[in-house]
Amino acid sequence: MCPLLPIRKPVLCYVSDRRSLASDAAAAKAILLDKIEQAAKAGVDWIQLREKDLSGRELAELAESVKQRLGGSSKLLINNRLDVALVAGAAGVHLAEHGLPVREAMRFLAERCPGRAFLVGASTHSLKAAQEAEASGADYVIFGPVFATPSKADFGAPQGPAKLQEACERVKIPVIAIGGITLENAGDALHAGASGIAAIRLFQDTADLHALVTQLRQPA
Repeated sequence: MCPLLPIRKPVLCYVSDRRSLASDAAAAKAILLDKIEQAAKAGVDWIQLREKDLSGRELAELAESVKQRLGGSSKLLINNRLDVALVAGAAGVHLAEHGLPVREAMRFLAERCPGRAFLVGASTHSLKAAQEAEASGADYVIFGPVFATPSKADFGAPQGPAKLQEACERVKIPVIAIGGITLENAGDALHAGASGIAAIRLFQDTADLHALVTQLRQPA
């Protein structure tokens, strides 16, 4: 649906997790919106809204608030909810490996939204899954976990840079690294061939997003 990705390399994707920001729901939402606005101003390319506990209506309402903070400078992706992504006017949807199949999402978009520029990405945790996502029409894949991280512990041991490199070499669409990405190891992921990095804590916990983005985009 989106043959060209009009973005810089490395692609920087901030994956949201408002519940880790505060125990109070209202405070968590307010902090998240501020973080997203700061990320957009700092030059983060994609904001992946990954708030799995919200209903479709709640997620759509949050997405609308997020769009007001982005100001057109970053692309909004909705995690795993194609319906919400379309209703909210997001730039795309990011599908879980065991959620809505990429092929079904592409079929729906071709039938209902022909000609619409819309990113479809997929989470993958193996080379096989990355190849299947590519074959099904995905515009990009997020591959991981590359390094150890609590948020991806359910997906098993870290893949490591070697498996990331294999995925990057054997699929033609962009491969975005995720899982335990830090400022110190981001270079290892990029040197393995990743087109970019996706992270929660890397972007959400930093005190200076402008400085972080500048460092991540410095030539190796």
